[in-house]
Amino acid sequence: MTVPLPTRIEPPDPQLLTDFAAALLAQLVDPLVIGQILLIAMIGVIAFAVGRRFELRFERHARRIRENISLLRLAVIIMRRMVTITLAALLWLAYAAIRAADFALDAHLVFLAAALASAWVLISIVTRLIRNRVVGRLAAILAWSFVALRLTGLWAPLASGLDATAMEIGGMRLSLLVMLQAGFIVAAALWVAVVLGRVIEDRLNHTEELTPSLRVLIGKLVRIGLIVLATVIALTSIGIDLTALTVFSGALGVGIGFGLQKVVSNYLSGIIILADKSIKPGDTISLGDKVGWVRSIRARFVSIVTRDGVEFLIPNEDFITNRVINWSFSDNFVRIDANFGVSYDSDPHRVRALAAEAAGIVERVQTQPAPVCHLLGFGDSSLDFVLRFWIADPRNGLTNVRGQVFLALWDAFEKAGVKIPYPHREVILQDRQPPG
Repeated sequence: MTVPLPTRIEPPDPQLLTDFAAALLAQLVDPLVIGQILLIAMIGVIAFAVGRRFELRFERHARRIRENISLLRLAVIIMRRMVTITLAALLWLAYAAIRAADFALDAHLVFLAAALASAWVLISIVTRLIRNRVVGRLAAILAWSFVALRLTGLWAPLASGLDATAMEIGGMRLSLLVMLQAGFIVAAALWVAVVLGRVIEDRLNHTEELTPSLRVLIGKLVRIGLIVLATVIALTSIGIDLTALTVFSGALGVGIGFGLQKVVSNYLSGIIILADKSIKPGDTISLGDKVGWVRSIRARFVSIVTRDGVEFLIPNEDFITNRVINWSFSDNFVRIDANFGVSYDSDPHRVRALAAEAAGIVERVQTQPAPVCHLLGFGDSSLDFVLRFWIADPRNGLTNVRGQVFLALWDAFEKAGVKIPYPHREVILQDRQPPG
């Protein structure tokens, strides 16, 4: 099957833009228009001076907000736009005063400036919901530019020119206007889907009836479903026939199959991990030489944080193909061994009792199962023992609790007079006389 090539590209008609520019230039020499421009400039200077004073006063009140983070964030957003808010308010007051003085007087330019300032305030506040500053700023500029083109009347000739620049692919006509509309609507729909998915994930994370792995799995499936649904609705709303994209989607599927095998494998492995609950957020695991607790399970990797603060991003596929030790798969109880030795002058029965009692003093050591101490054997210079105890919080570390137990053993043996030997070596020098 062959895909038809573009058959025609229509050039835009420049006469529409030329006529509009000539009409706009003729209006700029009107004394009434010049007077409105001067009035807007004067209001801008006043708004800058007054708005700065309002901003400083608003900042002093905002610093008193400490407990409510959402209210503090809203206060900061409003404070940083106080100059523009003041400009919009003064422009609306000026427009209302002009209309009250002479209803027949045309103050369209003042109205336009007030509407543009108000639109910028509203758009800049809404786009602050986008976490990425660069994307948020770009979205604000594009949205405000569209509003400005519609208010000034420039959108009609510009849209005609963009729509005239078109090509035909098969039975579908694609113009620059359609492609721009498609990009904007799809981006907006995807943003709404991502935000809605994040809200649902936050709700699921506070649902105690679901296990942590099931919360993550449901959240990811909901987010993926919302993104797919938003894309389909956005493309359909602008009149793009999705059946015309079947050839492209088939080629894309083949490309994914050959070029993105690892990505797809990691993604499916993440779904399997969440479905069988082998690893869940908060588990303490060992993968090779990496030991830490699972912070989060993403679409492509698992985030593991070690006790020294290093965060490893391990692909999901490694948890399917490699051997993984999950210290808290069934429960959080972990047994720890502490090996030590005492001198042969000590009573081994008493040493066992002292060791078990000393381990029970440590806060993190569990009383059930109780600590036990066993004699391992008779070493070269000591009686060798192993002290076994259980903890219920492996995420808080293993070495530190073992160290606390050793310190408790030292204190108990020091108080009871039990000696901890160290190896002795004897060197015998023989003075051998030469023969004869």
